[in-house]
Amino acid sequence: MNSLYGLGKMILMFGLFMVITGGVLMLAGKFTGLGRLPGDIFIQRGNFTFYFPIVTMLVLSLVLTLLLNFIFRR
Repeated sequence: MNSLYGLGKMILMFGLFMVITGGVLMLAGKFTGLGRLPGDIFIQRGNFTFYFPIVTMLVLSLVLTLLLNFIFRR
């Protein structure tokens, strides 16, 4: 029974982390233009829309890598 408690706690923490991360990304998109960088692929034809934020993903990956390396290398 104790292992289920730990698993439940871990799932709740992951969910909370995802909600916070989603909120930060939504706010960052409004204030910084993140998500509409040059190089992001956006195709709109009729009722079809395709959006692939390749440059945004690369920038976020770089920033998060640097941040996590700074935090965990201490």
